[in-house]
Amino acid sequence: MAIIAPFKGMSYHFEAFDDLPKLFAPPYDVISEEEQEKYYQLNPYNVIRLILGKRKTGDSDWDNRYTRSAELWERWQSEGVLIPSKSPSMYVTSLTYDPGDGSGPRTRWGLIALVRIEEKDSEIILPHEKTFSAHKDDRLKLMRASNAQFSQVFGVYEDPENTVFEALKGPTLTSPRISFELDDGTRHRMWTVEDPGIFKQVASSMREKPIIVADGHHRYETARNFRNIMRARYGRRPPNRSFEYVMMYLTNMNDEGLTILPSHRLIKKCQSFRLETFLEKLREWFEVTTLPSSSSDLSPRHLVLKKFLEEKGHITSAIGFHHHGHHSDYIFTLKQGARHDMGEDLHDSLKELDVLVLSRLIFQKALGFSEEDMDNEELFHYQNDMEKALSGVDTGDYQMTFLVNPTKMEHVQNVTANALIMPRKSTYFYPKVITGLVFNRIDPHEIIKLP
Repeated sequence: MAIIAPFKGMSYHFEAFDDLPKLFAPPYDVISEEEQEKYYQLNPYNVIRLILGKRKTGDSDWDNRYTRSAELWERWQSEGVLIPSKSPSMYVTSLTYDPGDGSGPRTRWGLIALVRIEEKDSEIILPHEKTFSAHKDDRLKLMRASNAQFSQVFGVYEDPENTVFEALKGPTLTSPRISFELDDGTRHRMWTVEDPGIFKQVASSMREKPIIVADGHHRYETARNFRNIMRARYGRRPPNRSFEYVMMYLTNMNDEGLTILPSHRLIKKCQSFRLETFLEKLREWFEVTTLPSSSSDLSPRHLVLKKFLEEKGHITSAIGFHHHGHHSDYIFTLKQGARHDMGEDLHDSLKELDVLVLSRLIFQKALGFSEEDMDNEELFHYQNDMEKALSGVDTGDYQMTFLVNPTKMEHVQNVTANALIMPRKSTYFYPKVITGLVFNRIDPHEIIKLP
């Protein structure tokens, strides 16, 4: 069963700042070097200095981006820039945004709390995407230097009756602790909940609910690795030490504000590619539809492609395609029975995923890429904005792009229910959970009190 608990979260002394939006940043793994510099310039106390410090010439084992983040973390606490909650708390957030699909603004509700870390084969906390060692090593170095979790792991759970947030409804009827809007138009609010009675209701409602890791797989696995290091140093008794828990942002997967965007694939270079040969090979598994691109205006063009993909995607898997130097776009619609050719090693729930149809039949069988090739970040890139994906090919930055529909939440549930893992970038839960609302300081001697 999922064990969740309140904690004395560390947060900015919000009342001391006039311009709150300049304190926050997206998760570290979606920030480019240019964006990193932008957040550095926003405010000397921007969270970027904790989650993604700059490298310097002459970095050493005792002076590097991780040790400098840890020094700032301690200094900001001693200076009162960061302050702890007075008592163990849970933190309720609302995020209002426009998904850009014409449906208008929607709001996603989230709960920030501690969740007990589970073993890899646990059926309580379920990953759904592949992770990579380099990213985990990076986060572990930061965690060991700081003894803290700066960013939440994003988890979703099934709750059709919305029992968890019904228990939290009362506090959200009061004025939020903070409320602000970012430059991207998203509006953020947060309430601090300190009522032990509410904690018990929430913990009871969550107890039988598996949690699927929506975003932050590397952070979750890093928290488990850190826990194992701390167990070796401090032991496993008494139980419920702070390092046995990870800070999570939890959302009901039935929440109307939950949005999954597609992750379109862009390829830098495919050697010896011939369009006609490629299309002829694909006809073994797909119906190929040609869409003439008669307009230079990308906006109507990407909307036409999106419409075709959505219509075909209601029936079977559909993939869009555009190649540099060609004036036509294509829709590949999977033929009946073609999933059988994806390989006998794949579970039926995985064969339903458009990204695996793309990977197995198009990338591997038609184009000849290996699994190692598809993990090569110099060769394969990802973009959730279809218009930008098409533009990147038109400008020649990429040779080709493959466009997909968003992965459905029920497909994520089916895969995780069978203890399986999706390919990387199968989902893009939107918007990302911003960093800087609450931090978790890990004192190895602290015992977490359960509701």
